[in-house]
Amino acid sequence: MPRGLDHIAHAVRDLDKAADFYRRMGFTVGARNRHPWGTHNCIVQFPGFFIEILTLAEPDKLGDDGFSKLFGKFNGDFLKEQEGFSLLLLESRDAAEDERAFREHGIAASGVMRFEREGKRPDGTAVKLAFSLVFARDPLASKAAFAVSHNHFPENFWNPAFQKHANGATGIAGVVFVAENPTDHHIFMSAFAGERELQSTSSGISIVTPRGEIQIMDPTAYRRHFGIEPPNVNEGMRLCALRLIAPDIGHVEASLKAGGAPYSAHMGRIVVEPALAMGATLVFEQPPATSGR
Repeated sequence: MPRGLDHIAHAVRDLDKAADFYRRMGFTVGARNRHPWGTHNCIVQFPGFFIEILTLAEPDKLGDDGFSKLFGKFNGDFLKEQEGFSLLLLESRDAAEDERAFREHGIAASGVMRFEREGKRPDGTAVKLAFSLVFARDPLASKAAFAVSHNHFPENFWNPAFQKHANGATGIAGVVFVAENPTDHHIFMSAFAGERELQSTSSGISIVTPRGEIQIMDPTAYRRHFGIEPPNVNEGMRLCALRLIAPDIGHVEASLKAGGAPYSAHMGRIVVEPALAMGATLVFEQPPATSGR
């Protein structure tokens, strides 16, 4: 079953500083949330997709459970070396079925793991939130983590008011990985995304999911597309960039300037570089033109 993009984790060392930077970029950022295994997050929502700004704030709470090992410890170890995008999660409609599919393809890294917490509506009313995750593993991408997430109470999680951003960004266009040889990852990524059809291009490979595109570029193509230096991929594929849809690029520029958030323009896109955005690359681009009759 094809799986669309659900959310991306941006691992940072200072959550308050990172949340403030996202606000200065013109995003609506939610309040700090706490997980029982010691990670804290703030969320930036779009329709059907969100950015999870994440830190390991209480490492003493890490235990032997799956979330501690695959989520908390992984991000803690990631942050010892760098900040940036650490984890990509795709949408699951049936976590048990996804686990079976992952095991059949030899990419499963966990069974189904369920997590519940209390959320609050804007008026302060408490609501129940619950998610079931299944992790996958690409042995050629030790610096990136992969999982699917089934949101059991989406009506309590998604809020259209939180999906309106001063910079004008309206949704997710895709994510970008960088690898020395993108085709080395096509079998894993096809199984992970549940998509048999992959497009091979001069830049690498691409998968169009029900929500957003997954691209794996080689370093030269990444430099050409975004005008910045690619990361070191000697230790495997890296999750590098988030592409966001912004119908009015001029409005994005004005919002970034107003917030004092540095950026560059490249090939019609607005690019916030990893040196400025705590290891992540954020790309704003116009939606593709649609042909009329």
